[in-house]
Amino acid sequence: MNTISNAGGQGSAQNAIDQLNAPSALPRQNAMASLDQGDFLRLLTTQLTLQDPLEPTDNEEMLAQMAQFSSLAASTESSATLTDISAKLDALIEAQEAALEAANAAAQAAASAAASAASAANSAPSAQTAAPVTTLS
Repeated sequence: MNTISNAGGQGSAQNAIDQLNAPSALPRQNAMASLDQGDFLRLLTTQLTLQDPLEPTDNEEMLAQMAQFSSLAASTESSATLTDISAKLDALIEAQEAALEAANAAAQAAASAAASAASAANSAPSAQTAAPVTTLS
């Protein structure tokens, strides 16, 4: 059986807490986009560390905070998903408009080509010439 001395156990626990509380290296765009599970764990750890041992935090209060954070995380994720969907729909609309313009241009080119071919056919001399008809009697 392995035993860990108190000093070693406290050091590794403190290292874990320090890693959780270390600031993130990622740049933050805004408050809503920057919250994640790591932030919640830092908040929970700090709250538990600073609470009064004689009057601990009420379980209902802690559960309410966890539910609020879960709701915030879900709303942030759905907002990001909706933004992604909106961007894809915008790109699809632009592609459809470009395809419609290309189809209209192709139709106009075909119509002008047909009109020029018809006018060329009308203005060309007849290939058949009248040959004298001889009859045998």
